[in-house]
Amino acid sequence: MKIGLIVPGGVDRSGRILVIPVLLALIERLARNHKVVVVSLDPKAEPSEYDLLGARVVTLGPTKAFNQPLWAAITLRKLMSALRAAGGFDLLHAFWTFPQGTMAVTAGKLLRSPVVVSIGGGELVWLPTIQYGGMKSFRSRLTMSATLRIAQAVSGPSTYVVRNAAKTRHDIQWIPTGVDTTIFRGSTERSSGPPWHLLQVAGLNQVKDQETLLNAVRQVAHVCPHIVVDCIGVDALHGRVQALARNLGIAKIVRFHGVLTVDEIVPFYRNAHLFLQSSLHESMGAAVLEAASSGVPTVGTDVGIVAEMAPRAAVAVPVGDAGALANGILELLQDSRRRASLAFAAQNFARTYDANWTAAQFEAMYRRLVPHSH
Repeated sequence: MKIGLIVPGGVDRSGRILVIPVLLALIERLARNHKVVVVSLDPKAEPSEYDLLGARVVTLGPTKAFNQPLWAAITLRKLMSALRAAGGFDLLHAFWTFPQGTMAVTAGKLLRSPVVVSIGGGELVWLPTIQYGGMKSFRSRLTMSATLRIAQAVSGPSTYVVRNAAKTRHDIQWIPTGVDTTIFRGSTERSSGPPWHLLQVAGLNQVKDQETLLNAVRQVAHVCPHIVVDCIGVDALHGRVQALARNLGIAKIVRFHGVLTVDEIVPFYRNAHLFLQSSLHESMGAAVLEAASSGVPTVGTDVGIVAEMAPRAAVAVPVGDAGALANGILELLQDSRRRASLAFAAQNFARTYDANWTAAQFEAMYRRLVPHSH
């Protein structure tokens, strides 16, 4: 089968930095059995073509336009050119709904190819306090709804997303984007603290809500001073989070590492006692599964995959509640048996729904849509 994957980015030719590991894991597994062409809409990547993990990657490069309709028209034209240059496709699969999914369903109509859309961002929410999400205007809501209705199949990576999308698409399929357990692996056993190592792998941005994270850390430090918090990810707030850590008096225990390669991140997972999620929204939370696969339990906000892993395989707390997050952290640091039980259950969850499982689920979906393909 020839499959065209349309992605937002995360497929840098290095395969190590500025990548989305769960996407790479899926691409590698699909490419073992199918011809895969990946088209990236990453606006920061220069136009290029290269081979990666058995697939052919085409990056369209940035599109300059005065308004969104013009941007969409130019980008669609570039996408169609790339797809036609690559030859015919049995199926197109877009990650996420907009703009990738919207572009894919349009291209699918023109190429007469079935389309799968996988929800994976903030498409179905609107958070007015930070101006985030795809549900802001009537036009954007109409676009999201039309995209999901037109696609031949739709998947969601968590029950949290599936529940929100069910009104638009009752046949949405629950398919978490699993991790590569050969990369993210480790024992659930950890040396006893102190010091206690806490970890967050997430961009520094308003959606990830590091303000709540740091306020929780300050409360934890008052009770349990011997903690170290490692924060890994792109800084989109230009030093504001680091400044807050200084203002809260916790700069010495919170370390900001910026962007690291995948192999540089792995040791942090293997050393951490707890993984922390403070997000206002997550469609899934790939880093939670990376941590789980590495043997680390999560204390996090009640969104994305944490919402369904809790209470057996994670601790979920209300969004924006620094006190609840701090209490969850302290309870686990003080209860080694509970911490070990959560770590074991979390690792079992991540290994059950790993990258191999995800690829098999999507392949079964593809076969239903293209029954006569080989």
